[in-house]
Amino acid sequence: MASAPKKNDGLTVGQSLALIAIGRACHATSKRGFAAWAGSTTLGELASAPVERLSSQHFWDQMDQLPVEAVASIERELVGRVLARLELPVDTLLFDATNFFTFIASTNSRPKLPRRGHNKQKRTDLRQVGVALLCSRQGGIPLWHQTYGGQIADARCFAEVLPTVRQRLVDLQRDIGSMTVVYDKGNVSRANQNLVDSSGLHYVTGMTVASQRELVNEANPLLAPVELAQDDLVLAWRTRRKIWGTERTAVVLVSERLREGQIRGIQQHVASVSHWLSALADTLCRGKQKRDRARIQRDIESHLKGRQHLGRVIRYQLIGDDPKLTLTWEFDSIAFDALANETLGRLVLITDRDDWSTAEIIRTYRHQADIEAVFAHLKDPVHLALRPQFHWTDQKLHVHVFTCMLGYLLARALYLRARATGYVGSMESLLDTLEKVRRVTVIRQPTQSSKPRVTTQLEDIDPSLLRLMEALKIAA
Repeated sequence: MASAPKKNDGLTVGQSLALIAIGRACHATSKRGFAAWAGSTTLGELASAPVERLSSQHFWDQMDQLPVEAVASIERELVGRVLARLELPVDTLLFDATNFFTFIASTNSRPKLPRRGHNKQKRTDLRQVGVALLCSRQGGIPLWHQTYGGQIADARCFAEVLPTVRQRLVDLQRDIGSMTVVYDKGNVSRANQNLVDSSGLHYVTGMTVASQRELVNEANPLLAPVELAQDDLVLAWRTRRKIWGTERTAVVLVSERLREGQIRGIQQHVASVSHWLSALADTLCRGKQKRDRARIQRDIESHLKGRQHLGRVIRYQLIGDDPKLTLTWEFDSIAFDALANETLGRLVLITDRDDWSTAEIIRTYRHQADIEAVFAHLKDPVHLALRPQFHWTDQKLHVHVFTCMLGYLLARALYLRARATGYVGSMESLLDTLEKVRRVTVIRQPTQSSKPRVTTQLEDIDPSLLRLMEALKIAA
């Protein structure tokens, strides 16, 4: 006979982690601030928990009891129940990875996960941890996640986790042969694509324009409008091409939004480099430059190479011999126009979904933005914030990320239920709206022959909010 789960302050480990997850979704505070926040809500009564006694030490002690190896099986069980309850189809999967910087000191050698790497929020001065995620296209339900070392690049992470992603789908009793996984070009390499090809999963992914220059040049004069939806046309061209030893369907398209952003980026880089070149030219003119010609040449090339396409649109001349050097440069507008018309905004997609229409391939790849939005939710400082975290061991970092993902799963399930009732706002707006609901306890004066009558009721609220609560079955 199995023994009863151990309790701490009247709560099992599972109950404590559930409270953490609810707290992340509603009010992303530290474990130290949890009791003060929970005491202002009905959470303690609903969970039959003494929230005033739930200190940071309580949660740390409870988190210690969860082995890292158990996280995957718990997540699988919870995800399976959510999918069954919401009756969501799972046919297209969205994969991505990002990193979250931490404030763990460099001198703290205990955790191995936090490492320096290419931080996507430009905080290269801090150690970071990586989080990989798989979501369903319909409903945006997180199906799987993994926390990994901050020094690991996206492509390496993708190769390492693909077998566990596939196993999660098997465990969820999904037909691998009917699944399509969508991932961006940051995860693509010849070796990685070979892994996907042998996994049994279908795929839609992107490739860099630089790696497919000939294909883009071939496509440019053949681009034609493709209707994705009403009033949504894109220029695209489709072909079959042998890429990395396998015949694949390839689509070259033009994203005007991407093109406009790239043009703005180049213009900003041109302004920055022009300022730097002007300062260098002035230094050379005054004879104050102590570096030799070869070193100056390398510095100029480094500045141009390190910024997007600048080597194609900035022309310069370094004239003379040491120490009398003159620098001149100009912006090549003809080269810039050619770049804008032939390269910028181009996307190259590949897939084995040969039976899909061109529009369906493009629409599916566009859903990659949905999983990027999940990471934006997890970086929201009010709701669901994964960072900052105040844990200094690998085990607690794993558990912390798990509770944040569980909080997101709960919030997402609530949001989908609200959408089914006609709610049209965002998930954050829904949480903010429900936060306005306040319950009061009313004590009515007794008569001589009766005891005080205690009742609870909701404060006066907007009728539309009341209808939403009724639809979500939220009672007083």
